[in-house]
Amino acid sequence: MHRETISQTLFRQSLLQTSRRHFLTESAAGLGAIYLATEGAANAVHASSETPQGFAPQHEATNPLSPLAPPKPAKVKRVIYLHMVGAPSQLELFDYKPDLKALDGKECPQSFLEGKRFAFINGTPRMLGPQYDFQQHGESGAWVSELMPNVAKQVDELCFLKTVKTDQFNHGPAQLMVHTGAAPMGSPSIGSWVTYGLGSENEDLPGFIVLLSGGRLPRVGKALWSSGFLPSVYQGVQCRSKGDPVLNVANPEGVSRQERRQVLDALAALNQESLKQYGDPETVTRIAQYEMAYRMQAAAPEAMDLSRESAETLQAYGAEPGKESFANNCLLARRLVEQGVRFVQLFDWGWDTHGSNRSESLEHGLPDKCKQTDQPIAALLADLKQRGMLEDTLVVWGGEFGRTPMRENRGGTTMAFHGRDHSPEAFTMWMAGGGVKAGMTYGETDPVGYTAATESVHLRDFHATMLHLLGFNHETMIYPFKGLNQRLTGVKESRVIEEILA
Repeated sequence: MHRETISQTLFRQSLLQTSRRHFLTESAAGLGAIYLATEGAANAVHASSETPQGFAPQHEATNPLSPLAPPKPAKVKRVIYLHMVGAPSQLELFDYKPDLKALDGKECPQSFLEGKRFAFINGTPRMLGPQYDFQQHGESGAWVSELMPNVAKQVDELCFLKTVKTDQFNHGPAQLMVHTGAAPMGSPSIGSWVTYGLGSENEDLPGFIVLLSGGRLPRVGKALWSSGFLPSVYQGVQCRSKGDPVLNVANPEGVSRQERRQVLDALAALNQESLKQYGDPETVTRIAQYEMAYRMQAAAPEAMDLSRESAETLQAYGAEPGKESFANNCLLARRLVEQGVRFVQLFDWGWDTHGSNRSESLEHGLPDKCKQTDQPIAALLADLKQRGMLEDTLVVWGGEFGRTPMRENRGGTTMAFHGRDHSPEAFTMWMAGGGVKAGMTYGETDPVGYTAATESVHLRDFHATMLHLLGFNHETMIYPFKGLNQRLTGVKESRVIEEILA
């Protein structure tokens, strides 16, 4: 007697519940998708290629994270991205504007307000001068605030972009713009694009890892490290610096590693059978993720164990094993890229300095955040350089937009604390490491730091430059979705910022 497999039984039952209308409605798209998926699986080889139509990374058929060489020469092998969630004030950190100090307390010119949209400013606000002293540092003479004394010692390693521009002035959409290139949810993050194109150099760890500090998720949460319309194997994996590095990484009580292996073998057999019948590429993802989770049980705790670092290293970062902190995450980022993780994303909550309360004020909240991050950032740069890794690692620092030169007057009133509203026209980011000119400042804002006076850099240009450093052409790194060849940089004009390339 012939016995059906479980998958055959499920398939037969689903057919019994499918009406003729459902079949006719879905067959054209469904059969086409199955055909394309089958063709994609059949054509998978061990290298990447670039055609006139676009770049097509071709990973091993059974390993969607197999390491690949980029289609073009690359200066960067890995990325550490430091995002200060809430948008730090460039006017208190890196964009020195003595002219703004002279305007402190005066009514804002109407020309600054006409045609502009603000999150909270009402009526006519007053100008607000820099709240902290600046000095020039290093051979480059870069201006840095007194709030960042340790980063100031590293300015000759940094490439400042002073005129970055975004299309969004609210946190959620602006954060999505920074990390996915699009304000609506549903697009892949930069880390997902990178691991899609390059895979991972460590088969026991994810290619894209996310670390959080500050006590809260970013405004739009996991959408910032989503794989979007790319296969889900390329989404970021959130890890923790306190407790188990990944939730449920340990086996349940009473389940041995051998028993876990037997369960996974049984699941793999079922998934392989499903793959043969339907050719769905997500089935390959599912198999790969189960296997990755099994290997991570051994690899992740060791990779995330800061107690293996020397006392000198822990002190340099200000790290404390067993706690959740930005300092711990910076040290973890170095450990992870050292072990072959392709893209490490750090999110640090608490930089939204509106002045609406003490913790969100320029006089209290901002110095607290700088104190938490200044030392570890400088230590990360020095550590990477000392290990010979900075030359092919790209470190990025920034927020989602800048802050206004006007003092926030929420409700049209003078607030108890000093703060600044959202400003998308020009804000500061910096890059360090592989392929960028060290000790350089690109672009200049107007005398009050409100808009770009020279060399405006849209986020699309920033994304194009990142991809270029990793060995990709932003115009040909595409993925077909909804009838279009989707790109990180979208359809609008964008360019590689050639002037900052080493």
